[in-house]
Amino acid sequence: MSQPTVIESNPISSITENTFDINIFNSNVMNTYGRFPIAIERGQGCRLWDTEGKEYLDFVAGIATCTLGHAHPALIDRVTEQIQKLHHVSNLYYIPEQGQLAQWLVEHSCADKVFFCNSGAEANEAAIKLVRKYAHTVLDFLEQPVILTAKASFHGRTLATITATGQPKYQKDFEPLVDGFAYVPYNDIIAIENAIADIDEGNRRVAAIMLEPLQGEGGVRPGELNYFLKLRKICDENNILLVFDEVQVGVGRTGKLWGYENLGVEPDIFTSAKGLAGGIPIGAMLCKDFCAVFKPGNHASTFGGNPFACAAGLAVVETIEKENLIHNAQARGEQLRVRLRAIANKYPQIFTEVRGWGLINGMEIQPDIELNSVSIVKSAMEQGLLLVPAGAKVLRFVPPLIVSEAEVNQAADILESVIAQLS
Repeated sequence: MSQPTVIESNPISSITENTFDINIFNSNVMNTYGRFPIAIERGQGCRLWDTEGKEYLDFVAGIATCTLGHAHPALIDRVTEQIQKLHHVSNLYYIPEQGQLAQWLVEHSCADKVFFCNSGAEANEAAIKLVRKYAHTVLDFLEQPVILTAKASFHGRTLATITATGQPKYQKDFEPLVDGFAYVPYNDIIAIENAIADIDEGNRRVAAIMLEPLQGEGGVRPGELNYFLKLRKICDENNILLVFDEVQVGVGRTGKLWGYENLGVEPDIFTSAKGLAGGIPIGAMLCKDFCAVFKPGNHASTFGGNPFACAAGLAVVETIEKENLIHNAQARGEQLRVRLRAIANKYPQIFTEVRGWGLINGMEIQPDIELNSVSIVKSAMEQGLLLVPAGAKVLRFVPPLIVSEAEVNQAADILESVIAQLS
């Protein structure tokens, strides 16, 4: 009888040794991102270092995710303690950390109930399902329930959430899309009224309006106060649920704990994810009691609300309170906008507008010039400042909420140097 062939594997050290080869990366990782040509190795506060040892000032924060920056002691301590105790058991059992985080969120928002998942797309998917169940079981819709969303919005990458996303570029080649969505211009109340009237004349009915309080990927466009006040009234008068996607703007990012606080209205359902656990994957769909119609078996998530992610979330929200990071987001955001507007005024041939709330801000580039957001991001990266585009013609600034006055000034100084060279 022949002996089985023994296949020798590479020693573990060959995988874990501290080297980076971009060719090995590209030959093994699916090409789904347009990556910038640096590899990040470590971080501290608002600083990052790449594998070549170069230092960067981080005004991306994992795309508005690293609320406490990098290697914050409160987050390190909490997740270290938790991983040594328990990291996952599934929702077959009660999870104390999940209950504690849900309690904090309910006590600090307009919501009464929380469903936990792993990402913003999943949170928005949960909101979409909740809307549909509410429409069928509470409103007795025999017609098809429709969710109105905004053009230039972004709600995620699942089939339902890219359908909800009002940007055809994200939907291309993924047809057939999920039925039950219609799109209106953002901040246009007449378009909302017309869409409701048109849809309700057919065999469909509007069940919900789902919007971002500030459009992030759509160009850092804040919602208008008057628009949202009228929108809340329309929803109340027509039994329509108002759903806010707070995946990017929630958890202190706007200088308020929640984006809706900038608009003077409360949603019936809202979602959170990016900043909630400071970079540890988590998502949450929050709602008021009257529309909390999910029952056991309706919706679930194996990893959602596990002890590790919820411990990280507790560290983030407790640190936001302890270090008064909401105030810091307000103050540093105002400081940043003053500096950015000075640069825009100095180079009117390049920039048209600076806009934003708290520490989510955008600079719009003139539409008729060759210069775009990616080219500025690349030039800033060379000078040690990390920024992120919000479309081809908007620069986005989303630093950690711990960013200091000196770091805001340093970022503005670097940007001004970059623009001087490019102009």
